[in-house]
Amino acid sequence: MLVDSHCHLDFPDFAAELPEVVARAKSAGVEVCVSIGTKLSRFAEVAAVADRFPDVYCTVGSHPHEAELEPLSDSAPILERAKSGKVVGIGETGLDYYYEHSPRAQQVANFRAHIAAARALELPLVVHTRDAEDDTIEILRDEMGKGAFTGLIHCFTGTQRLADASLELGLYISVSGIATFKKSDALREVLKSVPLERLLVETDAPYLAPTPFRGKRNEPAFVVHTAAMLAELKGVSPGAIAEATTGNFFHLFTRAARPS
Repeated sequence: MLVDSHCHLDFPDFAAELPEVVARAKSAGVEVCVSIGTKLSRFAEVAAVADRFPDVYCTVGSHPHEAELEPLSDSAPILERAKSGKVVGIGETGLDYYYEHSPRAQQVANFRAHIAAARALELPLVVHTRDAEDDTIEILRDEMGKGAFTGLIHCFTGTQRLADASLELGLYISVSGIATFKKSDALREVLKSVPLERLLVETDAPYLAPTPFRGKRNEPAFVVHTAAMLAELKGVSPGAIAEATTGNFFHLFTRAARPS
């Protein structure tokens, strides 16, 4: 059994065949999926997808790209939406200085509001960080000093420094299809240092399809290829990777239930 800890099943890419996408995931052994919130204004659609399928969960959050359009001064809008029964986490949130679709100051404010919500609800935080490692580490350390919270760095593509800082803070590392790409040798070297008990797998579907599907629309079933790469990288069996990453998921996402 595998879990796709980060996908976007509410996106229009899947609208025409969502039941088939979920069924293909099940057939591939991907028993649970988490559909990630990227806009507070679209949370109803995210929650509706989770409600359609017993083993699909969701999160509530506003992507850093949306910080200018969805500015947060506190965590109240997140807390209100998180009352939905299928919400298992907060985010995705964080900092993206690569595209800078929103001002950095507002990204930071939104990031801190999400952290406050995660802490208050004791739900894991789903962190997006791109070209913003220094500020991400500083904010996570500062906020952890205000009170503990759990979470993960999603679609990890960072440096050894980010991995070490995240692990030191008790966070998990989630691996996407990027780690299967031919030119991801440096990333794979970092992932070698991450203990099995702190790894999760994800697709970020419909984006970032792993080898051998690179360039095509991604979907949760394809997470098996990322897991297979991790097994080879770690020198363990695919079953061991499945057991470890799935166990880690349920340890972190405590509101999610193992399929009956």
